Amino acid sequence: MKYLIAFIFGTIIGSFLNVCIHRIPKEESIITPPSYCPKCGKKIKWYDNIPIISYLILKGKCRNCKEKISIQYPLVELLTGFLTTGIVWKYGISVTSFYFLLLTYVLVVVSMIDLKTMLVPVKLCYFAMIAGILFSIFVPSISLKDSILGASFGAGIILFIIETYYILKGKEGMGYGDANVMAVIGAFLGWEKVLLTIFLASLIGAVWGIIFMILRGKNSQLALPFVPFLSLATYVTIIFGNELISWYTGG
Repeated sequence: MKYLIAFIFGTIIGSFLNVCIHRIPKEESIITPPSYCPKCGKKIKWYDNIPIISYLILKGKCRNCKEKISIQYPLVELLTGFLTTGIVWKYGISVTSFYFLLLTYVLVVVSMIDLKTMLVPVKLCYFAMIAGILFSIFVPSISLKDSILGASFGAGIILFIIETYYILKGKEGMGYGDANVMAVIGAFLGWEKVLLTIFLASLIGAVWGIIFMILRGKNSQLALPFVPFLSLATYVTIIFGNELISWYTGG
């Protein structure tokens, strides 16, 4: 029952995250107006806004204009439901769970925006980083000092990579938005897990890049957003970080 409630709660949050994903790049309010169809602009009734279920009932179409609704909406709701359940499974109903859920929800929004626009919402990252630092005083697993060091260390490593690549290649290999995201991640995870997160993100990105190059062949020179890889690596670190570090150090 606990996990079922966590999943349902996650899908409801996922519905709100879809609003954020749609409006933040347009610099629109995420509070008002209420949810509306992006095609016809009609307000969506509450019974048409039930996560996942409404999409299935409406067969992926707006009730008013009959235009197709992006598959992104139920996928984000489903994803957020599973991510929420995973963290509750790991940390139970606790302050630590809510702390890491806040980070997870921010990363879902930032990842989807990066996938759609290749841009990172800097303001959201800034406020998320500040929240991570301030709320760290309530979380047993991280101290205020670790949070501040994590934010600085995370951003610093990415900035070092960006500048080094530019010196060697004469062009940007990563965006500065990735440094903003890593500052957020470092603020929540602390400096010790920053290296693990970056290593996992690089590993996942490299594997995906190889697959991408094989599939596209000669036409593989296409920029890939790195934030989704950082986000996936962060979630793995949240769930299995302590075990991975213990295994690596022989514990």
